[in-house]
Amino acid sequence: MFYAFIPLKKYIYSSFSEYDNFVYFCATNFELKYFSMMQKLAVVAFGGNALLRAGERGSIDEQEMNVYRTCEGLLELVKNNYNLVIGHGNGPQVGNILLQVNAGEKLFGIPEMPLDICGAYSQGFIGYIIEQQFQNVLKKQAIERNIVSLITQVIVDKNDPAFQHPTKPIGPYYSKEEMEDLKIKNPKDVYAEDPKGKGWRKVVASPKPLFINNTPVIEKLAREGNIVVTVGGGGIPAFYIEPEKLQGIDAVIDKDLASSKLAVDIKADEFYILTDVPKVYINFRKPGEKALDVITVAQAK
Repeated sequence: MFYAFIPLKKYIYSSFSEYDNFVYFCATNFELKYFSMMQKLAVVAFGGNALLRAGERGSIDEQEMNVYRTCEGLLELVKNNYNLVIGHGNGPQVGNILLQVNAGEKLFGIPEMPLDICGAYSQGFIGYIIEQQFQNVLKKQAIERNIVSLITQVIVDKNDPAFQHPTKPIGPYYSKEEMEDLKIKNPKDVYAEDPKGKGWRKVVASPKPLFINNTPVIEKLAREGNIVVTVGGGGIPAFYIEPEKLQGIDAVIDKDLASSKLAVDIKADEFYILTDVPKVYINFRKPGEKALDVITVAQAK
C-alpha cells in the first residue's frame, strides 16, 4: 500500500500541515495509469519496512532483498516515464551504527562518532544498496536509467523548541550506572528511561527542516532523467554556528517531513510514502479506528 500527495490547485494540504500544495490520497498496487503523464516528477519516501522488516536481524542479505522488492514496486512509475527522487528512513541502521561506534570506543579506544556523522554513514551505505538493487531491477527489464545518491545536509534552527524538549530515542540501552557515567563525560546529553524497563537511552531533538542543501541540483538531476536518492534519514541535521559556518548537531529529522518539504521545493507532481500500513487511520489501533482514502483540507484539519 502506498500513500501519495498530489498537487491540485483547489486543495492545500500536507501530511504535517507545514507545506502547501499537496492533497492526500491512497493508491493500491501502484494503479498509476490514471495519473500517468509525460515526465511527471515523483518523490518516493521509503519507510523502514522497505529496508528492514519486523523479526529480521538486519543482515545485508535481508536488506538487499527488501530493497530489491521495494524497487520492483516502482517499476510502474518508471515505465510510465516518471522522473524519480527517493528518500528513505535510517532508524534501525543508524541505531546499529551507534552500537558499533560505542563498542569500538569501549573495546578499542576508537573515538566515538557523533550522531550527524553516523547519519552520514547510514546515508552512504543505504544509498549504495538502493542504487545497486534498483539498477538490478531495471537491468532485468532492459531499462537504462542512471541512479545517483547524494549525501544531504538539512539545515535546522539551533533555537528550534525541539532542542529544549528532546524526545527521540536513539542508540543502545544503558544501565542507570552506565548512563550516569556517560552524563559525567557529556553533561549536556539527555537520557530517558524506557517505559518497558529495558534501561536508559539517549534522546535527541527532532527539529523541523528549514532548508535542504543542493535542492536545485536534486531537481536538475531528476528532471534530466536520473533517479536521485537523497534526504536519507531525513537528512544530516546541520546549523549555522556563526554566519557562513555550518556544523552538525545531534538531532533526528523526520524523514517524511523532510521528504515532503523536498517534494514542495522541487515542485514534484506526486509524493508517495511507502509503508506496511494498508491505509491512513483515525484512532490507529485504538477504539473507534477508521480507515481513510481521500480527504479534503477541511477533513484533515
